[in-house]
Amino acid sequence: MQLDDRKWKILHAIIRTYLETGEPVGSRTISKYTDLNLSSATIRNEMSDLEELGYIIQPHTSAGRIPSDKGYRLYVDTLMEDKEQEVQSMKEILIEKADKMELLLQQVAKMLAQNTNYATMVTTPQYRHRKVKFVQLSEVDEEQILLVIVLEGNIAKNKFITSTQIIEKEMILKLNILLNTFLQGLDITDINLSVIQKMKEQAGAYGSLVSDILDAVAEAINEEDALEIYTSGATNILKYPELSDTQKASELLYAFEEKKLLTDLITDKREDKENRGIQVYIGDETPVESMKDCSVVTATYEIEEGVYGKVGIIGPKRMDYERVVGTLQNMMSQLDDIFKKK
Repeated sequence: MQLDDRKWKILHAIIRTYLETGEPVGSRTISKYTDLNLSSATIRNEMSDLEELGYIIQPHTSAGRIPSDKGYRLYVDTLMEDKEQEVQSMKEILIEKADKMELLLQQVAKMLAQNTNYATMVTTPQYRHRKVKFVQLSEVDEEQILLVIVLEGNIAKNKFITSTQIIEKEMILKLNILLNTFLQGLDITDINLSVIQKMKEQAGAYGSLVSDILDAVAEAINEEDALEIYTSGATNILKYPELSDTQKASELLYAFEEKKLLTDLITDKREDKENRGIQVYIGDETPVESMKDCSVVTATYEIEEGVYGKVGIIGPKRMDYERVVGTLQNMMSQLDDIFKKK
């Protein structure tokens, strides 16, 4: 039987409340936490119907209700269906945006190289803080569980967890509900000892497994995303006599070819926040060893809160700093306008 909207909201409230408290849930509690604006008597009638349908049970006389396995099953199936629809509806949009983003950033690197006559680099956006959007446990075999962690931006991470306990399918179902109830919307700083303790208490005999899962979630949040760096105008710097020495030129070109060497420019923590994230490195200040005879000017662009990337211009120490800083500020402004329209 398909539940009507009212019954579904009440069942959803019972499950969420029970997961948080571990205590049977009464009609008065539900009347406070749902948006139905119903009296306790009306909610009691609906709860009686839900009990008759097998979605909730009354552990003993005069107690509140707790979810049955059937209730948990409907809750998880609905949750999974909603998430699958959400991901599917966004998939094509995300692919299209990713393609457009790659082309845009490549064009930015090329345009800056042409306008400044120096070498340039642009990185793909990274996340400063990432929150858990959804987690899902699936049985692989008797000893292994697959943990799928979906973070903000629909970044999916897969982790395999080895368990010393045999876990029944219904327990996996309940752990999925427990994990999503506590972890949705949290980032690593929110998963504190209090949250961990409550989850382990509710997991009972599976508390150690929950600890392993939380370790995997923390690892997934802290993992660096795949970073793309687009470069242009590397040969421009060879136009300057002080950088055209065979060995220096070779090292500089190698740095642009092996883009991983440029990551030190992205991960450097110094940033002039009052000046639109403009950072100027001169000579030995440059974190890239092969660029110690250069000056590097970087700026930070932000797509949305916590999602940022870097743009850099590399040239001789006698570069036209005023022009370079002005060009970067102008580019940041243009990128802001573009991203706000998306």
